[in-house]
Amino acid sequence: GEALEVTREVNCVVDFIHGCEDQLQKLKKQKEKGLLYGIPISIKDHINCKGHVSSGGMVKFLGQVMEEDSVIVQVLKSQGAIPFVKTNIPQTMINYDCSNLIFGQTLNPLDHQKSPGGSSGGEGALIAGGGSILGIGSDVAGSIRLPSSFCGLCGLKPTGNRIRYIPTSVLFFHPLTFVLAVTGMLGPMARDVDSLALCMKALLCQEMFRLDPTVPPIPFDEEVRLRGNPTPPFAQQ
Repeated sequence: GEALEVTREVNCVVDFIHGCEDQLQKLKKQKEKGLLYGIPISIKDHINCKGHVSSGGMVKFLGQVMEEDSVIVQVLKSQGAIPFVKTNIPQTMINYDCSNLIFGQTLNPLDHQKSPGGSSGGEGALIAGGGSILGIGSDVAGSIRLPSSFCGLCGLKPTGNRIRYIPTSVLFFHPLTFVLAVTGMLGPMARDVDSLALCMKALLCQEMFRLDPTVPPIPFDEEVRLRGNPTPPFAQQ
């Protein structure tokens, strides 16, 4: 309900994921509770969900309904999370604003005269507006970090290849895709760092490593996070 109220105000949700209530009922019957048990999670438009479109903000892709969940959605569900909405992006995602000709302009909930940033602008607006507590965006050159900054949130672009990410067909035609040195990554967005850490811990699990053997099977290291960033070696001399 809160997500609906927020999107009426700032136009940040592009689709409600059907079947999320059925998924919740299934979770209640499971003996093992995942790290994200019962947490509703919003996801960026281009992340594939079975039965839904990943438009990239382009009319060209509106008829292409995905036949299966992407790896990250499968892992989120295995950890008890409930993906419940898909959020707006700029057309082709290569933009620091958040608008396209299908779903229109997303506004910043903190100031409707300003942009929420991009390309994960729908995520930033929905979380900042109180319609979601945890979301998944993606970042090549600031697409998680900029909307997090614009909307007063926390966001993380993980190290390249840390989480499974195959760009949809939306990206394959774009000239920037040949720049392999700059790795596009999926990552969490939330109101606080602890939520990001919990999400990363949940994602870096055996199910992720099983579904995608190309992801290094290295679990999240809670001790490294709690230690914080030590002084760089060169500064200790």
